[in-house]
Amino acid sequence: MSSQGFVLWFTGLSGSGKSTLASRVAEALRTKGVPVEILDGDEVRENLSKGLGFSREDRDTNVRRIGFVANLLAKHGVCVITAAISPYRAIRDEVRRQAKAPFIEVYADAPLAVVEARDTKGLYKQARARLIPNMTGIDDPYEAPLNPEIVAHTGAESVEVSTARILEHLQVAGLVRP
Repeated sequence: MSSQGFVLWFTGLSGSGKSTLASRVAEALRTKGVPVEILDGDEVRENLSKGLGFSREDRDTNVRRIGFVANLLAKHGVCVITAAISPYRAIRDEVRRQAKAPFIEVYADAPLAVVEARDTKGLYKQARARLIPNMTGIDDPYEAPLNPEIVAHTGAESVEVSTARILEHLQVAGLVRP
């Protein structure tokens, strides 16, 4: 068990596998006795950021709120796993700079064609039909991280492979025991 909290920040397009990976990693960490909390972007938006829209300013506010809560939990020894699109590099970098515990950025890298084919929530179809304005990856940009600690190639590798690589990184970094 780790007594040091940390933030595992998943970023990527909608449908790239962030929430799936977050759940798998959380499950594996819990079996090792690590206290884990998942801050899922959809759940945070519904409960902590209700009323925010999808302007750049509102998206940045949402990410700042996620970062604030993650930081509070991590400084008390919790492994905080975030799974939010967090499309803009500058705000992710701001949250990293403000972190009081180790911050590990995980880029769930799946090409737009792959996430559109998955379209588990039907969002891309709606965005292409102009029913959802400012959809990240369609008519609003997604700025991929320049130097994430981990790139999970979720468009090409299995969830199991990505999960194993993330856990290995955490072990090598000394954040969790093997």
